[in-house]
Amino acid sequence: MTTLQIGDNAPDFFVHDQDGNTQSISQYKGKKIVLYFYPKASTPGCTVQACNLRDHYEELLKLGYVVLGVSADDAVKLQKFKDKNNLPFPLLADVEKEVIQLYGVWGPKKFMGKTYDGIHRTTFVIDEAGVISEIISKVKTKEHFEQIV
Repeated sequence: MTTLQIGDNAPDFFVHDQDGNTQSISQYKGKKIVLYFYPKASTPGCTVQACNLRDHYEELLKLGYVVLGVSADDAVKLQKFKDKNNLPFPLLADVEKEVIQLYGVWGPKKFMGKTYDGIHRTTFVIDEAGVISEIISKVKTKEHFEQIV
């Protein structure tokens, strides 16, 4: 789906998280980043994925990773999702789908025989220099941490 490839510079962006803080790739230069895109907060698969990352968050920190979740949900919905599930990492409210488009994870999906446009569950692992080191397009929500490391 995405046209980005391993070895490409990760496109930078400026978008607000659930608290209204501006987040970008460039502010984390020198750290590894797990930038994960998910379809919709508080849905079963997205909750399982977020909780898997939450449960392994300390391990990710020890490995030098920053975790950023991105969806097209607004900040209010993301704050509720974060609070309900005790998520320790920022969730980015990309309501205008600028980051989603930039990373090429928006497009046609099929569900129950119907085609619609939506966010493809995709994770980009970005190295300390801001270069994409891995792209996970077949995310296993229950084993996402293991896929990353």
